Amino acid sequence: MSKKELHPKDYRFVVFSDEAAGFSFLTKSTAKSEETIKWEDGNEYPLVKVQISSASHPFFTGEEKIIDTEGRVDRFKARAAKAAKMKAALENKAKKAKKEAEKKAKADEAIEAKAEK
Repeated sequence: MSKKELHPKDYRFVVFSDEAAGFSFLTKSTAKSEETIKWEDGNEYPLVKVQISSASHPFFTGEEKIIDTEGRVDRFKARAAKAAKMKAALENKAKKAKKEAEKKAKADEAIEAKAEK
């Protein structure tokens, strides 16, 4: 394939729709789609649904909101909570082990003190 054949040549009008924001726009694209939509000019065009666009992206809207279409944020929060529980459990286990070691050390000191008398 030569460099001249690198770019696609099958550009056509396509409607991109961000349904969460209620925003659609018509542009030329090579994006494939099985769906079609009747546009404002009365013509029918291929429809490509997008999860985020300039109408819903925090950079363009100025809002800080989490857009989580695949549950990634929930899974991250669940992993973070599980990690925090594990950390707390390990800290408690370490504290108990330290107390046991201190008790044993005191008992050993008491035994040594009796042995010296």
